[in-house]
Amino acid sequence: MQSNTVTENIKPKAMLVVEHLQIWYGSTHAVDDLSCEIEAGEIYGLLGPNGAGKTSTLSAIEGLVSPQSGHIRIAGYDTKTHPLEAKASVGIQLQATSFQPELTISEIIRLYAGLYGLKLSPSDIQNMLHDIHLDAEASRRYGQLSGGQQQRVSLIIATLHNPQLVLLDEPTSGLDPQSRRQLWDRIDRIRSTGRSILLTTHSMEEAAAICDRITIMDNGKIITTQTPANLVEEFKDDPRVIKAARGAVTLEDVFIGLTGSEVRD
Repeated sequence: MQSNTVTENIKPKAMLVVEHLQIWYGSTHAVDDLSCEIEAGEIYGLLGPNGAGKTSTLSAIEGLVSPQSGHIRIAGYDTKTHPLEAKASVGIQLQATSFQPELTISEIIRLYAGLYGLKLSPSDIQNMLHDIHLDAEASRRYGQLSGGQQQRVSLIIATLHNPQLVLLDEPTSGLDPQSRRQLWDRIDRIRSTGRSILLTTHSMEEAAAICDRITIMDNGKIITTQTPANLVEEFKDDPRVIKAARGAVTLEDVFIGLTGSEVRD
């Protein structure tokens, strides 16, 4: 009898596999037969306007929503038959994370390391903070940090247990350009260790800058999946894209052309 788990010394090429995902909320079809794969060491962007189904897809991958049908495998583990192993392979950074504002950065890292069963020495924590340029802020309370500093701490917490798949939900929303670039560098370093990243963002500049491949979805369905450069090349002569463009065609023009210019709630 063949096991549906992955042998420990064999890493799957696809770190995330989503097959024929269907999610309904009453009569609303939020995700309609969505399938995608993210390879090991890949930064994969999931783009779409509000209501496209991105959050529902992420929630299903995170185990927060039970899809009506479909299969999800994380690091080779089926989320239905091996949910604990699948969840242990994932790190999650939300758009806004509220840690205890009265605790120092060092205390927060030590607290969450304990929840993961990790023992970190003071020098371990100092090295982590040095890596994100916050070693001088180790004794500052979380509530005193800037938005960019808080996002860097949040990313550290999400990756404390060295997850093979990292989910980032609009990680640079509201950050200034310097903080955004620092977070991009951190994301790229995570990828360089062989881990995979699934990123949602409303910034087309961000998607073009750091994603290896991009999926554009709308109305619960995938419209297209390509590299950022190939997306622009394929759709640059599409009349919908040309109408949206102001000058040379950009990824944002392609996005608007394929999903429409109407503002979504």
